[in-house]
Amino acid sequence: MSSLAEAHYLSRLLFQVGERARADFAAVVAECGLTAVQARVVLWLGEPSSMSSLANHLACDASNVTGIADRLAAAGLLSRVPGADRRITLLQLTPEGRAVRADLADRVAQGSTVMAKLDDGERRHLTRLLTKLLS
Repeated sequence: MSSLAEAHYLSRLLFQVGERARADFAAVVAECGLTAVQARVVLWLGEPSSMSSLANHLACDASNVTGIADRLAAAGLLSRVPGADRRITLLQLTPEGRAVRADLADRVAQGSTVMAKLDDGERRHLTRLLTKLLS
């Protein structure tokens, strides 16, 4: 196989794995009544965070975070609290949000193709390879 053909093949496989991971994630979070973006927020908010930090994490405009936060707050999963200097509003999970976060993390792990199809050693090897690719 030529290096060009190999590059195309590897790229296609990586995209397919990414799409499978997205589909796995979307299916699991839908069972919890959340969108994929809402679930990413709940999983990410281990500690209170500013809306701008969340926007950076989601790679979206800060104005989008307001709507996401509004919907999660209406569902009782997060609240807004003043930051240390009171000029910044932080988002934090409510007790219900923390419970959903724990349940969601378990469900995502159980519903993952990577976890289902690879043994411990293969997952460690994949982690090293993906980390190397992203460094």
